[in-house]
Amino acid sequence: MAFGSPVNYPVSLAGNFGEPRPNHFHGGIDVRTGMTEGKPIFSVANGYVSRITVGLNGFGNAVYVRHPGGITTVYCHLKKFTPQLAAIVRKWQYQHQTYFADVDLKPTDYPVAQGQLIAISGNTGASKAPHLHLEFHETRTWNLLDPLDYLKDFVTDTTKPIAHSFMAYPQAGKGVFCGSGRKQSYGFSSPTLTRKFTAWGRVGFGIWANDYMEGSFGILGVRRTSLSVDGKVVFESDVDNIPEKCNRMVNSWGDYEHYCRTRVWYMKSFIEPGNTLPILSAPQMNQGMVDFNEERDYHLVYKITDIYGNSREYSFVVRGERQKIPMGPRQKLMNILHFDRFNVFQRPGVSLKIAHGLLPDDVELSPTVKVGDANSLSNEWSFYRQSYPLFGWAQIILKLNKPVKDPNKLYIVSHYGADRYMGGFYKDGWVTGRIRELGARYEIAYDADAPVLTAFNASNGRLKIYAYDKKSGLKTLKGYVNGSFVLFEYDEKANIYSCNLHGSPIRKTSSLHNLKIVAVDRCNNEAVFTSQFKY
Repeated sequence: MAFGSPVNYPVSLAGNFGEPRPNHFHGGIDVRTGMTEGKPIFSVANGYVSRITVGLNGFGNAVYVRHPGGITTVYCHLKKFTPQLAAIVRKWQYQHQTYFADVDLKPTDYPVAQGQLIAISGNTGASKAPHLHLEFHETRTWNLLDPLDYLKDFVTDTTKPIAHSFMAYPQAGKGVFCGSGRKQSYGFSSPTLTRKFTAWGRVGFGIWANDYMEGSFGILGVRRTSLSVDGKVVFESDVDNIPEKCNRMVNSWGDYEHYCRTRVWYMKSFIEPGNTLPILSAPQMNQGMVDFNEERDYHLVYKITDIYGNSREYSFVVRGERQKIPMGPRQKLMNILHFDRFNVFQRPGVSLKIAHGLLPDDVELSPTVKVGDANSLSNEWSFYRQSYPLFGWAQIILKLNKPVKDPNKLYIVSHYGADRYMGGFYKDGWVTGRIRELGARYEIAYDADAPVLTAFNASNGRLKIYAYDKKSGLKTLKGYVNGSFVLFEYDEKANIYSCNLHGSPIRKTSSLHNLKIVAVDRCNNEAVFTSQFKY
C-alpha cells in the first residue's frame, strides 16, 4: 500500500531509524518541526486509531494507527490530539482516575484516511526538543521497521555514509594485532589505507561510521554494513525488522565500554555468542572473527550503505605474521557467569539470579561489598567494575541487617548516577528486587516518608502543584474538588501537576471550592494537601 507524508511541508530528519543508543536502538525517525510546537500531524495511510497513550514509554502523548497489510504507525511527543481523540482519552482518564493512559480502540471507533489530521506536534515525554518521533511496527510481532522503507519519496538523500576509523579486537589469549593483545583503533585517513597492519590468531573488527543526508544536521546511523576478507563476506548487518525484546542487545553489537568513555559507537563486525539480533549475520563459522593463521597478506574491505543505496568502501591490508600471542587474564572460576545457562551468584548476604539469555558472553564478575554501619539496613553490593547492562531483568536478594518497624516499606535502591527504585518485597529477613545493570551499587532502603506537595497555585481556573518523592518515587496523584475527582495532568520536565477546571466536571460558580490532593509513593506512604480556591 502507498504511504503519504506525516507533515505538510518538506521532511527533514533529526534522527533516523536504528541509530545506536545506550540500551536501545532509535526506534523510528525524528521529523523536524522547525523547533516549534503546533504543527499538524497526519496519518500516513488509511487505517484506524487502535491505541492512544499518555505518559508511557517516554512517548508523552502518542497515537497508534493500524493499517491494512500488517503495519502500525506510532506518532509520539504530541502536544494534543484532535478534539474527538482528546475526548476519548479524557473519558478514559476520568473512568480510571489517572492521567497515565493506555486506551485501546476498536476498528470502528476512529477510522482514518491517508492525510487525515490526527494530532498536533509537541515536545511531550522524553523529547529534548520539539519534533515528531514516528515509528513503524509489524503489527503481528511488534518488530521495529525502518520508516524510510515506506516514506523514501519524501526524503532527499544523495549523501554517502562516512567511516571514521576501525577498531581491532584481538581475542584474549587467542589473537594479537600489531604486537598487542589489546583493542586498538585506526583512523581512515583515506578510503584505502596504505599502512600494512600485522596480526596473528583470532581477531575481530569494528567500525565507527555515520550516515548523513541533505537538510539534516544530525549524525545518523548506517543502514547496511559488510566486512569482507579476500573477497569473501565474513559479516553483514541490515538495520531493519528489530524485535523489541532484542533492543538492549545494541550494547553487545556496539562497543558499549568504549561508548561510555568517549560517546562514540564502534559497531562490531562479529557476533558475541549471546547476541541473537536477527539483523546481524556472519556466513562463516567464526561469527565474524578473522583467523590470521597464514603468513600472507589479508585484504579487508568495509562497505557501508544507506537506505537509498549511497555507499562507500574502505580497505586495508593485514599481514599474517607469526608472533607470540599473550596469555589472557587469569579468571576466578567462582565469579564467572555463563551466557548459555541460568546463573546464580551467592555470597553471604546476597544472591543474584540471572536467567539464560541475559548476557552477551561469559563474564567474570568483580564483586565488591561495602559493609554497612550501624545505620545501614544491608551491605552495599556491586558486581562489576564499570557499567555492564544486561539484556533484561535479573533478580537480586539482599539480607536485612536489622529489624524495621514496617517491612512493607523496604525496597532495593540502585546507586548509579541518580538513585533508582528497583522494587522490593520482604520475606524471612531478605528483600528481593530486580536489576539490569551489574555496575551499579545496590542496598536495601526504607521509605516511611510521605511525598512532598508544595507550591500550590490557583489562578483563572487552573490549579498547579509541585509534587515529588525523595525515596521510592511517586506512584499516584489524585485531585478532588468538592469530593469529585478532577484530572491533574503531569509535566514530567518540571514535576508539576496541573488541572484545567474549564475542561473538568466542576462548574464555575465564582464561589469557594474545596480542594483535596492525595499523593501516594511506591511504598504506599500518603500525603494529603487541602486548600480552598475561588472559581
